[in-house]
Amino acid sequence: MPSLATQMVMKALDGLSERASVTAQNIANAGTPNYRPMRVTFEDALKAAAGKGAKAVQAVEPRVERDPDPKNATLRLDMEVATASTTALRYEALVEILNRRTQMDALPLSGNR
Repeated sequence: MPSLATQMVMKALDGLSERASVTAQNIANAGTPNYRPMRVTFEDALKAAAGKGAKAVQAVEPRVERDPDPKNATLRLDMEVATASTTALRYEALVEILNRRTQMDALPLSGNR
């Protein structure tokens, strides 16, 4: 069974993957009249679940909803591209963390070779 830290990283990757997909949808609909952008949230739920253990972390799912702020009724393409960039960077960093953790876990099995 993966450690709590590994489970949290994997859940965060799931959330970021969903955010990337939703952001791409927002960008694709940038020219659509009356389109309200979608948003993905998961960080607060993941943070709250971390203190409750592995089962709580496993239960966390990204939440997708229309942007509730009426000021954002018109999509800002520059902000969507910034979100896409930030999401990609965070995803890449978490994959690197997961990769390093996997390498460290494999050290005892390989005899430090």
